[in-house]
Amino acid sequence: MKVLAIGCHPDDIEVACAGTMAKYVKEGHSVTVCHVANGNLGHAIIPPDELRDMRREEARRAGSLAGIKVITCDIGDVLLYAEDKAQRDKVVDVIRAEQPDVIFTHSPNDYMPDHTAVSKLVFDASFAASVPHYQTGVAGAAELTPIYYMDTLAGVNFMPTEYVDISDTFELKLEMLECHESQMKWMRDHDHIDFADFVRTCAKFRGLQSGVPYAEAFCKCYAWPKITTKNLLP
Repeated sequence: MKVLAIGCHPDDIEVACAGTMAKYVKEGHSVTVCHVANGNLGHAIIPPDELRDMRREEARRAGSLAGIKVITCDIGDVLLYAEDKAQRDKVVDVIRAEQPDVIFTHSPNDYMPDHTAVSKLVFDASFAASVPHYQTGVAGAAELTPIYYMDTLAGVNFMPTEYVDISDTFELKLEMLECHESQMKWMRDHDHIDFADFVRTCAKFRGLQSGVPYAEAFCKCYAWPKITTKNLLP
């Protein structure tokens, strides 16, 4: 099976579903992570162009720990707009190139505009990618792919329909998260926030709900014909 996780910024996938992605790889599936934004505005001191390159390398290093392919649409932070055709077509190209069996992305109810824009871009692009005569940079059509929405930050305003036990991949998830040093170190040193502990708390809470030590939570995209009887989660 081919799995595609489309997040907004480098580190969003690590926060929300890296345990599940690592579990897919362990089961022999192919996983690609795409960041739509490049994270260039995610620091108060490091200049955007320098940070863009840093975050791309951090994301690649994180993916390599789990055997995950990492790509980017390379759009600047706070420049994501769900109605932008050029941005949608970039996502269409990713979907057509990867030909996924399942897609993961942000919840429509997430906490910031860039995240909710990506959620809408993915929903719209997954349909456009399936239209044979709709022309973008990548030829050919993709299947109309089932979508799972990832947990929101701190689980706010998110009611899961599915859980994945990540107890055996949770420590790897944290290792992947720590690769994003430009974010993790800054938050610890300047904001006095241990984001790894934040992520551990959320995973323990979802685990408490589902009867395992650590879990990640998801919600199916209930839109015809994306609904399937197949179990697509690891």
